[in-house]
Amino acid sequence: MAENLPDVDTWRERLLALQHEIEALADSSAESRKPVELDQASVGRLSRMDAIQGQAMAMASQRRRQDELLRIRAALRRIEDGEYGFCGVCGNEIAPARLALDPATPTCVSCAGARR
Repeated sequence: MAENLPDVDTWRERLLALQHEIEALADSSAESRKPVELDQASVGRLSRMDAIQGQAMAMASQRRRQDELLRIRAALRRIEDGEYGFCGVCGNEIAPARLALDPATPTCVSCAGARR
């Protein structure tokens, strides 16, 4: 890891805290992802449509959380492999400011820009 980056334990703790936060959020929103009751006697048509839309939004949020968890777990593996803080594409050091904003980022700014 690059010399001017905080030590690995600091990054590991931060990534584990982010992972825990995302997992807790996923647990707390599980109710909103449950199937919508289609019984017209208990809920009106517009209420059901609102519930279905809310469910779809909750499921999309869950997919984004799962993607972020994958990125965090990959960053933790890079720490264990001694590759954290270096771009997975070009091998150059990832700027400390970039890691501070997104500690799970696998690429430097240049390589991230080239992928878009």
